[in-house]
Amino acid sequence: MSEQTGHADPARVPPRDEGVLGAEEADGAAPGYQAEATLTVRTEIRRQLRRRRTALCLGLVVALPLVLVAAFKLGTPENASGVSFGDLATYSSVNFTVFTLASTAPLLLILIVALVCGDAVASEASWGSLRYLLAIPVPRARLLGVKLTVSLLTSAVALVVLTGTALAIGTAAFGWLPLRTAQGDDLPAVDALWRIGGMLGYLAISLLLVAALAFWLSTCTDAPLAAVGGAVMVVILASILNQVETLGVVRSLLPMHYSDAWQGLFTDPLQLEDMAKGAVSALIYATVFFGCAWWKFLRKDVLS
Repeated sequence: MSEQTGHADPARVPPRDEGVLGAEEADGAAPGYQAEATLTVRTEIRRQLRRRRTALCLGLVVALPLVLVAAFKLGTPENASGVSFGDLATYSSVNFTVFTLASTAPLLLILIVALVCGDAVASEASWGSLRYLLAIPVPRARLLGVKLTVSLLTSAVALVVLTGTALAIGTAAFGWLPLRTAQGDDLPAVDALWRIGGMLGYLAISLLLVAALAFWLSTCTDAPLAAVGGAVMVVILASILNQVETLGVVRSLLPMHYSDAWQGLFTDPLQLEDMAKGAVSALIYATVFFGCAWWKFLRKDVLS
């Protein structure tokens, strides 16, 4: 009867899977697709560890303390005035560590953070692999989140490795002695360690501004060099303007204005007011730049 009437036999119609069909209609994804399983942090870390620039950054932070110790050993001793950590760098290992961090933060650390974060997205675009990642598909917000997480993690590792290397090499070269401050006070080495930890944390927050700026520029261009160079140039320009005293209170609004506020950790009593202002300023700038990165990339027409 069913063949004569032209209607399909209900017994021969395959059963309808309401669960699968409902899932496809709800989000448009294929059955079994899980956005959180695409481009995991572990996968991105393995990719970054194979990058030559990652090895270069870590190699620089390991080699720099060795170069500084060699410079101090080979240099001609002079009568130190004792008014800066540069004059007291060879007094002890903790003094050497503070000097290493203070001397590298204005240039080397900024360059490393800008390189790692500015290269994050722009390098994928320059290789032509960004559109293929999005076609897997990796959700755009997830791609940015994973890239940013690994970039910040790499920057933090570089900062910690620099500190640990400086402390180890400084101990071997100058001994485990108290920290001599610019005011002539001696702090026990163990007490100095938590102050160095505070300095490390403050530098990390300050450099978060550089990371956010470079990451935003990385979403705006297909040229990694443009993102890295743009972030470094903005920081340099802000540092130059910060030296113009006629700007008055306007200078306090400039990025990196409080970059040296960590010095308040090595005074008696502690002076933490500028550190608090610097941390708030850096976090505000970082939030704005990260927000700009997300806003830009989620609306960008990716062709590379």
